[in-house]
Amino acid sequence: MPRGQKVRKIPVRICVGCQEARPKKELIRIVRTPEGEVVLDPTGKKSGRGAYVCPSLDCLEKAWKGKHLERALKAPIPPELAETLREAVRNLPVPGRSRGG
Repeated sequence: MPRGQKVRKIPVRICVGCQEARPKKELIRIVRTPEGEVVLDPTGKKSGRGAYVCPSLDCLEKAWKGKHLERALKAPIPPELAETLREAVRNLPVPGRSRGG
């Protein structure tokens, strides 16, 4: 390694559904804002208490049914947010599949 260059650490977070540690960029962040609202955070930069879920329906369902998401955010999760999250996961691009059909 050339002198003067630093090795950057990749931030790792744990999925509340499967408890697997993955790079932060691979996960979906859900945040409880200071106002108490629970919302999807696509940028990962909203202020508030955050929880991370893998972009798979299995992990999302585990986090939802086991109330792991509610525990991590310390707030009740509205049913409409659960449906919004399911829709967001369904609409994520799948590697190897073209958008054209």
